[in-house]
Amino acid sequence: MSYKWLSPSFIKEKVKDSWKFTTGLSSKIFEILKKEEERQKKVINLIPSENFVSEDVLRALGSVFTNKYAEGKSHHRYYAGNKFVDEMEDEVIDLVHKAFKVSKDEYSVNVQPYSGSIANIAAYFGVLNIGDKILSMSLEHGGHLTHGHSVSITGKIFKFEHYGVEEDGFINYEKVLEIAKKFQPKMIIAGISAYPRILDFKKFGEIAKSVGALLMADIAHVAGLIVGEVHPSPFPYADIVTTTTHKTLRGPRSAIIISKNKLADSIDRTVFPGIQGGPHMNAVAALGVALEEALQSSFKKYAEQTIKNAKAMADELSKLGFRLISGGTDSHMILIDVTSLGITGQQASDRLESEGIIVNKNMIPFDTRKPWDPSGIRLGTPAVTTRGMKERDMIAIAKRIAEILISKS
Repeated sequence: MSYKWLSPSFIKEKVKDSWKFTTGLSSKIFEILKKEEERQKKVINLIPSENFVSEDVLRALGSVFTNKYAEGKSHHRYYAGNKFVDEMEDEVIDLVHKAFKVSKDEYSVNVQPYSGSIANIAAYFGVLNIGDKILSMSLEHGGHLTHGHSVSITGKIFKFEHYGVEEDGFINYEKVLEIAKKFQPKMIIAGISAYPRILDFKKFGEIAKSVGALLMADIAHVAGLIVGEVHPSPFPYADIVTTTTHKTLRGPRSAIIISKNKLADSIDRTVFPGIQGGPHMNAVAALGVALEEALQSSFKKYAEQTIKNAKAMADELSKLGFRLISGGTDSHMILIDVTSLGITGQQASDRLESEGIIVNKNMIPFDTRKPWDPSGIRLGTPAVTTRGMKERDMIAIAKRIAEILISKS
């Protein structure tokens, strides 16, 4: 198996020949692809939801499975010609069980969702009725849009209540229990998009059980850390687990739903034909390659280094005077309040991008600003760790961030 990453040297070798039609025609599309490839090799990517996939993942994503339509589940298709599609989907499902260490006797796997948002919506509709109550983390405090935000369809169809963090930036599980007892939800979601600390899935499971709710874990950000055994697993506490397959898992843009066997049929029917059409089998194949890579010992080292890098960067940023939400990180992610610098998250993001450092603006807990121009920025180490960077590089990057943001403030 090849582990040749899209390093600058690899791109330099390939870019000259990659982007042209085999017919010899010129293409504006290929010109744009080349420019994006060149951009990616030049910048320091600190967006925690982005990563670089291997050459093998890209090959699978651009494979002949792109040509095949495969409506239905494995061995129950609506079209003919799916012998190898079935073989592929079965293999990838097996790899999910192995990577997340879950038994087929207890959990079923669906690898067809096009995205994490689709996976979450399918999970809700698969086990709940319109108007049912769901308890989740608020977007402002680190949750996700599909966890019931008012601008998301999820917030319009189900009745959500939200928990958040305390002034110290940490979840207070006693308060979550308090809210759950009062609200009496049918589902509780343990999931984040901007919470830099470890989620206690066991405590969430106990809370859900105490009020008779299902527990759904959205592990989109930490899936690779879980597979790499540097973050606690939601199993066996969660009834349903959803995840994207990029971010720390270092795969293509797709998603997985893992659910208790008794819930699987309803969720599967919600994925197809309920929400989407035939699966993107090229993405499923690419996910399989990423999972094969994640099962290697080198991936565990990658996950460990991702955490080490985030902690090193967080420590240095704190020393340099930045206010880190919760004071630091236990994961791949850092959330910073830039208010004291006299700038907004948008301004901070723009300034850093102009100097070749890519972050994203982000709301912080108790933010007084609007989501499109919030008070914070979110940083992460998955992509730079894939590039081979270590703690000393994180310290240097932190110092450069300080030079750009503090000196110009």
